[in-house]
Amino acid sequence: MLADIQERIAHLTTELNAYNYQYYVLANSVVSDYDFDQKLKELEALEAAYPQFKDPNSPTAKVGGDITQKFNTVRHRWPMLSLGNTYNEQELREFDERVRKVVGDEVTYVCELKFDGLSISLTYEQGVLQRAVTRGDGTQGDEVTNNVKTIRSVPHRLKKGDYPEEFEIRGEIFMHRAAFERLNKQREDEGVQTYANPRNFASGTIKLQDPKEVAKRPLDCFLYFLYAENRNKRFDSHWESIQAVKSWGFQICEHTALCVTIDEIIDFVNHWDSERHKLSYDIDGIVIKVNDYAQQEELGFTAKSPRWAISYKYKAERVETTLNSVSYQVGRTGAVTPVANLAPVLLAGTTVKRASLHNANEIARLDLHEGDTVYVEKGGEIIPKIIGVNNEKRVTHTAPIVYPSVCPECGTQLVRQEGEAVHYCPNEAGCRPQIVGKLQHFIGRKMMDIQGMGDETMETFFKLGLLRKIADIYSLKDHQEELKGLARFGEKSIDNMLTGIELSKEKPFEKVLFALGIRHVGETIAKKLAQHFKHIDQLIAASAEEMAAVQDIGGRIADSVYNYLHDPQHLMEIGRLREAGLQFEIIEQEVQLAGNSLSGKTFLISGVFADFSREELAQLIESHGGKMVSSISAKLNYLVAGDKMGPSKLAKAEKLQVPIISDRDILQMINQ
Repeated sequence: MLADIQERIAHLTTELNAYNYQYYVLANSVVSDYDFDQKLKELEALEAAYPQFKDPNSPTAKVGGDITQKFNTVRHRWPMLSLGNTYNEQELREFDERVRKVVGDEVTYVCELKFDGLSISLTYEQGVLQRAVTRGDGTQGDEVTNNVKTIRSVPHRLKKGDYPEEFEIRGEIFMHRAAFERLNKQREDEGVQTYANPRNFASGTIKLQDPKEVAKRPLDCFLYFLYAENRNKRFDSHWESIQAVKSWGFQICEHTALCVTIDEIIDFVNHWDSERHKLSYDIDGIVIKVNDYAQQEELGFTAKSPRWAISYKYKAERVETTLNSVSYQVGRTGAVTPVANLAPVLLAGTTVKRASLHNANEIARLDLHEGDTVYVEKGGEIIPKIIGVNNEKRVTHTAPIVYPSVCPECGTQLVRQEGEAVHYCPNEAGCRPQIVGKLQHFIGRKMMDIQGMGDETMETFFKLGLLRKIADIYSLKDHQEELKGLARFGEKSIDNMLTGIELSKEKPFEKVLFALGIRHVGETIAKKLAQHFKHIDQLIAASAEEMAAVQDIGGRIADSVYNYLHDPQHLMEIGRLREAGLQFEIIEQEVQLAGNSLSGKTFLISGVFADFSREELAQLIESHGGKMVSSISAKLNYLVAGDKMGPSKLAKAEKLQVPIISDRDILQMINQ
């Protein structure tokens, strides 16, 4: 029996540490909060009964996850502890009883929404934001200041006010559901992996290396707790401090309440259990804190949690229904995505008929069989997801769901690239959804933005044989008589469409490159490639290594672009588009001088900057008379250095005694 207990403790420890790594480091939720907490409680109970088997690396002694290696690691002045949590009313009442036993009956609580986002700690000195640090492992976290500065609701500098010279304020970074859906749709259109929920998207965004990319993703932040030296001399309670930080310019959540009795707390919990779906962002529970600071100190802490606070966590909404079938969707990049077709069921206020199955790995993990009774969950997931099977209701002798080996649309053998979970159909020239998807992508608003054409138009023209390749769009003017015979295509509609096609020829090279639909090449990557190589011929001539050397490109993207541009069919298509008059080179515009303060000086830019892209900084320098060069020499006047600058450049500049300046120094030189 002891051997079984030891084995169970070891298994739970390994399993929960893996879940923690996925959640905190990789920003990936692979298990529901409820299931995680139940396993953690089981492990805590076993370790208490059999301490000799407790692993030194047990998740019961940890707050968060490991530190990523991408950012500077900063130690928290005040540890970022996690909260004890519960899923039932009785444990809330027991928490209230414990508190009153220690501090008496004169107690009030602050009830706050528990945001489903990324915890952050902000440090201000003299009213200026100095550091932003993630939770990390609770004692130290990643410094992500430049990324957090892109969040509009986080003030960089406070107005004059009665705040401490130095203080720390903590909160939660999150993404509103509407922004999540829009950005996820954009990722889907670009053929890159989508995020499961807003929390993962927000966490993944904050850990990006380029603040410019972070700024393109609309994050938000609520602040909810203040730390400072001698805080208790300035404020008597948490509620008082939160009202103060609001007056200093911080965004706090309006749905926060003072409660006196446990019944008021439970009413608050129940109210938001039903009303949370009306919010624009996700919450997964309620946080209850003892209001009075002196009482908080009297109650104290356990090793990992404050005794004066607890979180009530809502169970993710889960329903049972029948799996009718699994269908497979083929996207424009050839990715084959399985979708579960369900017996209609009401979930979180909407009728659910379909749920995502993501990929073949997920089908295998669930061990799905035909006609299974499945658990469907929404919770923090925007898209309903099958999270398990009720094996007790499984009909005997039913066949397992087998992921297809051939494309469900064209019958081509599917391929799976090393390191990817998704299967692809390689028949891009003969697979209907891929052809139509590429046509629809090409005419999109952020691509060629062809007015008078839409997704339905592309479907219709494909069915009629008018379009097979994107270059065929520019031959439609030769088929006007055929177009006039189509329903809903009057002469004016045809004229508008042909005008839109003609105007699209003026779109810049970066838009054309994005519109080609190269796998892994989104709007930003297309722009960086176009600006770096200037001309399609130079891009075609470049090696994969040369492409990967461009900022933010990397090996996987470079391989995809290289393979695309060395496919004879693609080169033929590009040739037809060039003949049609599309732009395949950057048109260098004459720089309009805004001043001559940098005249006669040469500059080289290296690294990443918080407020400028390198292209914007170069344009600024040239517009004030400066000259950009591509290498370091003794004749270089200034090296403009940002974060992540290569050590070899820095060493060479120091050896040649080239002055090293920042983007702020450039602005000062211009202003002077």
